[in-house]
Amino acid sequence: MDFINMFIDSMPFSIDLSYMERVVILLCVGLCTFKITSLLIKRSNLVRHLKAFPGPPAHWFFGHMKRDGTEFDKSVAWGVRFPFAFPVWFGPFLSILNLHHPDYIKTLLSSTEPKDDIAYRFIKPWIGDGLLVSSGQKWFNHRRLLTPGFHYKILKPYVKTMADCSRLMLDKWEGYSQTNEFFEVFGPVSLMSLDNIMRCAFSNNSNCQNEGETNTYIKAVYELSDLVNMRIRVFPYHSDLIFYLSPHGFRFRRACRVTHRHTEEVIRKRKEALMEEAKPEQTQAKRNLDFLDILLCARDEDDNALSDEVIRAEVDTFMFEGHDTTASSISFLMYSLASHPQHQEICREEILQVLGDKETLDCKIPYTTMCIKESLRLYPAVPGISRKLTKTMTFIDGRSMPEGIWWSLLNYIIDLWSTYNVFDPLRFLPENVSKRHPHAFLPFSAGPRNCIGQNFAMNEMKVVIAQTLRRYQLMADPARPPKVAARLVLCALNGIYIKIKPLQPGATTSLSMKMP
Repeated sequence: MDFINMFIDSMPFSIDLSYMERVVILLCVGLCTFKITSLLIKRSNLVRHLKAFPGPPAHWFFGHMKRDGTEFDKSVAWGVRFPFAFPVWFGPFLSILNLHHPDYIKTLLSSTEPKDDIAYRFIKPWIGDGLLVSSGQKWFNHRRLLTPGFHYKILKPYVKTMADCSRLMLDKWEGYSQTNEFFEVFGPVSLMSLDNIMRCAFSNNSNCQNEGETNTYIKAVYELSDLVNMRIRVFPYHSDLIFYLSPHGFRFRRACRVTHRHTEEVIRKRKEALMEEAKPEQTQAKRNLDFLDILLCARDEDDNALSDEVIRAEVDTFMFEGHDTTASSISFLMYSLASHPQHQEICREEILQVLGDKETLDCKIPYTTMCIKESLRLYPAVPGISRKLTKTMTFIDGRSMPEGIWWSLLNYIIDLWSTYNVFDPLRFLPENVSKRHPHAFLPFSAGPRNCIGQNFAMNEMKVVIAQTLRRYQLMADPARPPKVAARLVLCALNGIYIKIKPLQPGATTSLSMKMP
């Protein structure tokens, strides 16, 4: 008690406190001291562990990343300057080791290391413990249950739905084709992608392309994406308490309630529909089995149906993973082809030859596929994949990282790419691919936790670009190149602008298609 009194009396102002008030003050001071000391020890350990991996100098408090739109370009420059890997600091106490060499990436993605508990933890209140964030046996069981939902036979009927959604978007663009003005494409592409996934995966016609962001569910999805992005980059919001008490935390919880109510309603209606059908085969006779049907008919290892909470988590996860990522990929693909008209013309001739008078794409388009992959190389929808080490790991050059370190692979600066910034689809010719490290191109990750929906995403990109190129010529805005930024998905801070010109009916391209 004498120590407490001495501490209070030493304050530069006079206060009259009771015994209990003095104890509370001392406890608060002690707790703050303990927390600060723990953070300083954590920083000291991080600095020591990362000493083997030199990186760019960082501000002691703000770290490296400022929200000035230059993070993407800086990371590319740092990848050239610091081979294999380099650390990036987010504030004074959090550092992530960014990997960009295929051998490093192979070592880590071949393991079963869990997702990090930073960014993925921020998403969890929205999407629950679904396939994206779950780990261990739970992840393994759910992956096994959901894999049939992405079988070729399940995905094939979706092509017509994808074509319908893309045509609706292109019809809305007709006015732009007559005005010769540039317009931003990510917004309408995002709505089209969301419309497509709700129709394909849940047989739910949301009408979101007509309603736009006036739809409460669509508005909530966009708001949640923005808030998670913001929370990752604002260090004080890493604290659950601070974020919970903030206005942003209130908005986040409100938007979560909206999305959860919507998902629960979709599940409830589908359950009622399935109860009227004696067998899943009867469902197939009436309509194609979709992702939600498979979830509702799935059984765990004990032959029990999945709980409503588990189903909701997987539905929300699929909405999150399959919406913004595909929208980003398609938007940057349109920009890439608009910026490289010679490749756009070859793709168009290939598509016109394959499609003919058909309304849906059911044949291979090899050159267009190479252009899609080259756009994904330059503009990967998922710019980084992060994990947390649970054991010490040694890399090919002898350097090691201890347990507890967070790492992230940077898809957009993986080593071994010559002429990095040149758009060259021929990189993906089979003979060139065979000479390259298998972990040099990872738009859908690799290893046991690769993207379960990659075939769905590739099909959608092919269908949308085929529908677009057979109808319009794309031109990029030279005055507004996209200011690329790595968020939850790759985005352009200033938008992605193109203009379109209608093709004459039945026209063919003047450039002879030179397929390698």
